[in-house]
Amino acid sequence: MKNFISQLPKAELHLHIEGSFEPELMFALAQRNQIEIPYKTIEEVKEAYKFSCLQDFLNIYYAGASVLINEQDFYELTIAYLTKCHEENILHTEIMFDPQTHTHRGVAFETVINGIQKAREEAQQKWGISSLLIMSYLRHLSEEDAFETLNQSLPYKHLIKAVGLDSSEMGNPPSKFYKVFEASAKEGYVLLAHAGEEGPAEYVWEAIDGLKIVRIDHGNNCLTDATLVDEIIKRDMALTVCPLSNLELKVVTDLKNHPLKTMLNKGIKATVNSDDPAYFGGYLNQNFTAIQEALELSKDDLVTLAKNSFHYSLLDDKRKSELIQLVTDYALNN
Repeated sequence: MKNFISQLPKAELHLHIEGSFEPELMFALAQRNQIEIPYKTIEEVKEAYKFSCLQDFLNIYYAGASVLINEQDFYELTIAYLTKCHEENILHTEIMFDPQTHTHRGVAFETVINGIQKAREEAQQKWGISSLLIMSYLRHLSEEDAFETLNQSLPYKHLIKAVGLDSSEMGNPPSKFYKVFEASAKEGYVLLAHAGEEGPAEYVWEAIDGLKIVRIDHGNNCLTDATLVDEIIKRDMALTVCPLSNLELKVVTDLKNHPLKTMLNKGIKATVNSDDPAYFGGYLNQNFTAIQEALELSKDDLVTLAKNSFHYSLLDDKRKSELIQLVTDYALNN
């Protein structure tokens, strides 16, 4: 199964580039940019990567991001992740980035996106990996702040496919952002949002009816509402599920209790993703392997998940068909 997963063609639809920040790179950039971080060694950084809830994780996540200053830093962060994609047979990835995490520190929007873009172009040329960018609004900040980010993004609209909504979910419902999502749609951005990770099913309803999103990030708690499950299936919406993230953030206490198989059995179009792999103990193949072992997923299940990842990507239909065909061919020969 491990070998089957490692060579399986797949896409990743839920990945925060700031969450792929390995301790070694963080430490190196902190030294290069002469930024004080509260860790004296790489081992201390690694130790800090252990946490008990979403807020613990976010604290170290934002502390880590503080060492990203120059275009070169954002390039190195992104190319390190895209190198992993090449190693793991990820043929397409949809990368979330958090501009407010950087602009609030005085780093220009242009610096962030140009560094990421340089790495995307290199990965496309070297390895044929396609990628799209999702600009995420931080939900613990105000809608007014999100509007500022939307305006900053407009000169780079040609580089950004979608907008998303992430950060602390509880107490920050999707309804807080209805206006900025409406404005984002008018600018041509595809609409996505995190909903139902720690928040209730009601937040998922708000995201699909109020924000008018086309894909749900996480969505675990949709299972507490049978009407919502029916609605998600009726609208043919996918969930971008992140098993190891759910385990690390105590959304589930044991992967054997993870709802992924239940989702598939109910007819929900789930996908597997790594979320913040440097912090949550594994990139995409490790997520696939861990959830396969815990839930005893069959090869057919894995093929379904891989096909879902392409089908519910934001690629055009022609490219989706080509990539799904690769999965079909691989499954026939393995």
